[in-house]
Amino acid sequence: MNGKTKPSEAAADPAAAWLVSCRGALAALGLFSGVLNLMALTGSLFMLQVYDRVLASRSLATLVALLVLVALLYAAQTVLDAVRARILVRLACLFDEAVSPSVHAAILRLPLLAGGRDHSLQPLAEMDRVRAFLAGPGPAALLDLPWIPLYLGLCFLFHPWIGMTALAGSLVLVALTLVAEVLSRARARAIATTGAKRARLAQAGHRNAEAVRAMGMAPRLGELWAEANLAHRESWRRTADIVGTLGAVSRAARIMLQSAVLAVGAWLAIREEVTGGAIIAAAILTARALAPVDQAITHWRSFASARLAWRRLKEALDKQQPQPQTAPLELPWPSTSLSVEGVAVSAPGILPPLLRDVRFELTAGQALGVIGPSGSGKSTLGRALVGLWPPLVGQIRLDGAPLERWSPALLGHHVGYLPQDVQLLDGTVSQNISRFAADAASDAILKAAKAAGVHDMILRLPEGYETRIGEDGAALSAGQRQRLALARALYGDPFLVVLDEPNANLDLEGEHALKRAILAIRRRGGIAVVIAHHPAALAGTNLVLTLVEGRMRAIERTEDVLQRMRRPQASARPVSLLKDREARRA
Repeated sequence: MNGKTKPSEAAADPAAAWLVSCRGALAALGLFSGVLNLMALTGSLFMLQVYDRVLASRSLATLVALLVLVALLYAAQTVLDAVRARILVRLACLFDEAVSPSVHAAILRLPLLAGGRDHSLQPLAEMDRVRAFLAGPGPAALLDLPWIPLYLGLCFLFHPWIGMTALAGSLVLVALTLVAEVLSRARARAIATTGAKRARLAQAGHRNAEAVRAMGMAPRLGELWAEANLAHRESWRRTADIVGTLGAVSRAARIMLQSAVLAVGAWLAIREEVTGGAIIAAAILTARALAPVDQAITHWRSFASARLAWRRLKEALDKQQPQPQTAPLELPWPSTSLSVEGVAVSAPGILPPLLRDVRFELTAGQALGVIGPSGSGKSTLGRALVGLWPPLVGQIRLDGAPLERWSPALLGHHVGYLPQDVQLLDGTVSQNISRFAADAASDAILKAAKAAGVHDMILRLPEGYETRIGEDGAALSAGQRQRLALARALYGDPFLVVLDEPNANLDLEGEHALKRAILAIRRRGGIAVVIAHHPAALAGTNLVLTLVEGRMRAIERTEDVLQRMRRPQASARPVSLLKDREARRA
């Protein structure tokens, strides 16, 4: 991005916004680099003066004066170099400050865009990689590159042949830099690809450690990980070999070039075309001119890695929904209806819709059960109702307003959601129930726990509501996690509560508590949607929606559906008895 970036574009792109905000610091860096490169002439000029002035005049006072001046210049150069390094570190911190909120939002959003399949922390790793490069020696080497012509010009001032020799060596080193760029670009992509595959295998094994151990899958997973790690290691080795070889060639070429400049200078001194001091000064200037190229080749791998990380980071941030320039008008809290108007919904990244032409309307105080065979779209409907998967066509409205009219944070106050795969965060019981609200009231936490029938269970924990449950609720049983997640869904008395398989891990007591919670939602004027496989979860609902292959089959009263479910069970025993009697007669 350049300095002409529009404010609206900068606001949408945090990386571009960072560049725009740091234009002054970048200009200061250029100024510091210019002064530092001018001060780098100190050594050459000192040698020139010593050989041509001090030795010729044999003046000790001149030598002392030159030493004091050189010491002051070197001290100033040290200070400026340290200041430049600190500016780079501050720029890296500003980059982190500007990008990190968007990176965190991307980490939370990417799994939703990938249908729950992507749990990667790649944007965070890319941000760290760019920040580390900005704070390292790589940018300083790149900032010194534009000053190479200054040193070459001074070499031409000493003598055209010295300048031509230095220019030829510079072209050789620049060619090596271009070769490093071409060869390392594809290798950097290969390292990133193989590294991501290796990380995914490791994360999958970590998430499913119990199943892996119980079913003896560890050896095979170890083989797969070893194959991925070998591919990653080989990509890294080939890149390191290329960069290391080019770095060695570059260093050797630079040393050779210094010797060549000394030889040319000696030849010119023999012909009395330059002085002895000019020979030494030209050699030092040549070495200084080629040092940035040598450093650029040395740090090229980190530069290529940072450039790839920058591109990947921008791609991840570009996937986020654009933020509105002005905050939407805050709507009144919904209190009357939920309407689903002919919606079709598909999982992110999957084109065929999983739901088609689903339409119904619920009013305050109603509870809808959703049933159907596996793969009929029940969980898809639940995700659409809470705004996770937006409809392809149709609308989902609360009190007549589409869900997208609310920001996700504001919509969360009106919605309670218990996913099929219960997910809890590392923290205390009270923090998880209150959704980690900073100003959560104790009364609201207790009310939600009692509504879910989990208050007594929490009191039996070692530290009650202050018990830390560990990552993903590892300190709790499956049933306890589900009931705690139910309390979280009920926190704040949301108008719409969507429960996906809420009784999958519940005992009889938990099922009774679930029924009481659904009835309580109805009594206070809320709406509950219960996605169920087992009839027990339908207790407390008054309507049942049947889905088959992603389409509505019917909406009926709960009593009628439960009676129809009981009939096959009532007739199963007489049929089996008749078969037993016929078998005995035979």
